[in-house]
Amino acid sequence: MQTQDLEQFIVENKQIIVPVVYVLGMFLKKTPKVLDWIIPWILLAVCIALSIGIDLYTPEPINFAVAIMQGILCAGEAVLVNQLIKQTKNK
Repeated sequence: MQTQDLEQFIVENKQIIVPVVYVLGMFLKKTPKVLDWIIPWILLAVCIALSIGIDLYTPEPINFAVAIMQGILCAGEAVLVNQLIKQTKNK
């Protein structure tokens, strides 16, 4: 699956979450007390929280199910981009 495929499913105002969480993941990876296996879970929680937060500032009524799904998709895209870069470097 390509990154462009996931971008079709993420709402435009949520696209900013992906690079923010990608950078957060890079910082967490370099933090010695944060275990590798917990980083994706932290990123997922942050993505969901940011997605809901963005929806709270829109004039339309918030649909929590859609906001959560958008957060999950943003986390998936951020992790996918990270793995594509990592696996391409390591071959």
